Amino acid sequence: FFIQLLEPVCEDKPARRAEPSERTDILALTEDLHLPVAVPKVPSLPRDEFPADWSIKTRLLFMSSQPFTWAEHLKAQEEAQGFAQHCRATETNLPQSVQEPKLSTELRCAFQQSLVYWLHPSLPWLQLFPRIGADRKIVGKASPWSQDEALQQVLMSDWSVSFTSLYNLLKAKLCPYFYVCTYQFTVLFRAAGLAGSDVITAVISPTTRGLREAMRNEGIEFSLPLVEESRTRKQKNSEVNLETEVANSLEVGNSLEDGEEQTPSDDDDESFSWLEEMGVQDKVKKPDAISIKLRKEKHEVQMDHKPESLALVKGTNTFTLLNFLINCRSLVAVAGPQAGLPPTLLSPVAFRGGTMQTLKARSINAKARVHSAYENIFSLEIIGPVMPHSLHLLTMLLKPAQRGTFSALLYTHEPTAVFNTDLDSASPALNKENILKDLPTCGLHPKTLDQLSQCPTLGKSSIRFLEMRDYAYTWRS
Repeated sequence: FFIQLLEPVCEDKPARRAEPSERTDILALTEDLHLPVAVPKVPSLPRDEFPADWSIKTRLLFMSSQPFTWAEHLKAQEEAQGFAQHCRATETNLPQSVQEPKLSTELRCAFQQSLVYWLHPSLPWLQLFPRIGADRKIVGKASPWSQDEALQQVLMSDWSVSFTSLYNLLKAKLCPYFYVCTYQFTVLFRAAGLAGSDVITAVISPTTRGLREAMRNEGIEFSLPLVEESRTRKQKNSEVNLETEVANSLEVGNSLEDGEEQTPSDDDDESFSWLEEMGVQDKVKKPDAISIKLRKEKHEVQMDHKPESLALVKGTNTFTLLNFLINCRSLVAVAGPQAGLPPTLLSPVAFRGGTMQTLKARSINAKARVHSAYENIFSLEIIGPVMPHSLHLLTMLLKPAQRGTFSALLYTHEPTAVFNTDLDSASPALNKENILKDLPTCGLHPKTLDQLSQCPTLGKSSIRFLEMRDYAYTWRS
């Protein structure tokens, strides 16, 4: 809703007050937040914490009756301190309520700290996230490597070093997770201990039959959890149907004892016994191996590019996947605006070749008519890529700064929503203390680490609307 209202974010543009015409728009838009169109599903019960959301957000819009002046015009020293706190993984613990947020240096430094992320490659004139469906945003931009094979090799060599660096950090539990964003699919690597898994995991979405076949040929063992889940569900349904048929047949048998005549069953119609009686059973063409294979391939192709095509790679196979991706020719586009451009690496912590970036933040203050009177409406806009840890850090700051009351619209990069599927439900429950013990230096706040260690519960959806009232969360997906 707010895309039409807010101007493009500019880092050095000061916060401003909305014009009268905007105030009317803001009223309409804030009212829309409570309509089924904006948030279609029933909200959750109030909780102290919201579930981990592994999707990447492109934009956040926080709203509150309390001003966001504490997030405006950070001093040079506060900005520098925020960067230092990020690099040193400094843990900030604020009181339940900050009386004067604008005067709280600790809060303002922590805000700067929460906006930091790391990116590779770094090309300031190109928007490197999202990559899926980004051709129209990149077209016309300078890309000297697109026709220069030697330059492409240099870029890919540099990218391979950065990718390997991230994986080594992940394996050593010095990096909690990272994303590999290609022009066709996204890969989320998670350290052992996160998302309820006791081993390193990598989830790829969406995939195609060609990619899955190439992975099999490289000896990468992977599963398709959503396809297997669907098969299990169908099998259970068929078992239920079978039990019903057995029960019905017993009833028929009992009725026959009472002198009733049996009627032909569907199974008899499907059998070939009547063909044998006519002597033409050999002339009827039965399904052969090729037909069965074609039907199977058709099913595989039908799920291409869909959330159901998500592939899960676990344990040592993630290292094989690393080498596969480094050498995979289809990883980089050969034509179009993204031709020759290596995939985007996104990480919450520093890595070799990574460039420090900050999310763009801007506040807007306005007045809106509510019940024949004007009330202050305050909003804080964050432009992504917003990774899971940043979302959690920001909410931890808003909780005391906004006195336990705020709401947020979350805009998801749709291809990553499926990362919220519980992929490791069969694993035994992990000991939280052991997780915190094994991942003390991964760069996450302990509370964020605790949230991300839980098994995902959102399924194939993501949080679209988040609200806190009286220090308790509700959310809608």
